[in-house]
Amino acid sequence: MTDAGLPGADKAAFIAAARSNDTAQFALITERYRRELQVHCYRMLANYEDAQDMTQETFLRAWNKRESFKGHAAPRTWLYRIATNACLDFLEKRNDRTPLPDADSEVGYLQPYPDQMLPEDPQESAVARETIELAFIVAVQHLPPRQRAVFILRDVLGWPASKAAGVLELTVASVTSALQRARVTMRERLPGRRLDWRSPTTHELSDDERGVVKSYIDAHERNDLDGLTALLRDDLRFMMLPGSGTVDVTAKDAVDGWVAGGLFQPGNDDWRCVATTVNRMPAAVLYLRTPDDPEYRLLNIAVLRIVDGKIAELTGFDVTGKPWLGLPATL
Repeated sequence: MTDAGLPGADKAAFIAAARSNDTAQFALITERYRRELQVHCYRMLANYEDAQDMTQETFLRAWNKRESFKGHAAPRTWLYRIATNACLDFLEKRNDRTPLPDADSEVGYLQPYPDQMLPEDPQESAVARETIELAFIVAVQHLPPRQRAVFILRDVLGWPASKAAGVLELTVASVTSALQRARVTMRERLPGRRLDWRSPTTHELSDDERGVVKSYIDAHERNDLDGLTALLRDDLRFMMLPGSGTVDVTAKDAVDGWVAGGLFQPGNDDWRCVATTVNRMPAAVLYLRTPDDPEYRLLNIAVLRIVDGKIAELTGFDVTGKPWLGLPATL
């Protein structure tokens, strides 16, 4: 992301608001950055609710430190510095939620990010599709927190090493070294993916993706197990959160496992599904109605990564019995 700062008049207004005691005016002028800062916090934390909290913490810290803004850096840079350090402080206090750096560890606190809360202009806010996908978010969590911050500032936002060093109070040499180590880890975690995200890509779903989601929903609602199996790749990567790690399974074994777990059984086979998108990825929201209930109740969200017309990765989020991320609890 480029950071050319605000036009002179707007930058002057930001300085005036920062030096004032007018909380309403300061809140109004900083609010324009909320969505991109929240995405930044989400990449750092992998949890939508925590990202909301840390964005609010950023604005609180910005207000309390408003006199320190002298206009030498762009307002966006100043706010990103505060947000990054708020996330690092959070991770230091909650290190029990930071996964171990081994291949078997998972991010149990992972939450999807609702697309309606993403910045409206992806080019302006550097929300390239690949850097908000769940696989990317999970991979980033395996970086140590400060290395994670370096990687996001340098390779995702495209900041020069000197600016990232200033935000993190590191030397340029330290930033360069941390970035090299982070890139090695990301290549290991995302084999076969391109690792240059500075040019935002389209965030629209392809016709292929929309077609697969429609077929996935139709198969669910018709309890068509053969149809569901046919949509899955035989090297499917599957994860259900909270509670289980990632497994590589065949399509048949995946569906057999869902049946054995109680899905698609009599009394557990009346589905209604809604297509949506989260993390710039196709998803299906699954509602289930039991025989003694007049309403369909929210059960889970299936987030899909589709490759060549097949579901290559399926990440399920158990949201039984509660409204979540703006989704209605019942239909």
